[in-house]
Amino acid sequence: MTDITIRKAEGTWVVRAGGAVLGESQNALELTEGALAPVIYFPREDIAMAFLDATDHSTHCPHKGDASYFSIVTKSTTLENAAWSYETPHDPVARIKDHLGFYVSDTLAVERI
Repeated sequence: MTDITIRKAEGTWVVRAGGAVLGESQNALELTEGALAPVIYFPREDIAMAFLDATDHSTHCPHKGDASYFSIVTKSTTLENAAWSYETPHDPVARIKDHLGFYVSDTLAVERI
């Protein structure tokens, strides 16, 4: 199994898209998987879910489980499948249940403030 580490992300984290703040959290988690860059997972309750639309897209990770995806609707554009969530993650990564990860891009930022 790939080495996966989950820990509390230190400090306050924010996610922004299209100039809008989608969420801010002091309870974010940092997931590190092998040699991949760490991913910050935000608790769902800290995200403005009104900006997110569930899509039919899904992927499977043998280590984490099945991911559901969301598009982010901003004033100027829709970022297709830009966020994901593991609704029923495998037991070793159960802490990421009810959390969202985001694909960082030119139009979406995840940063510590």
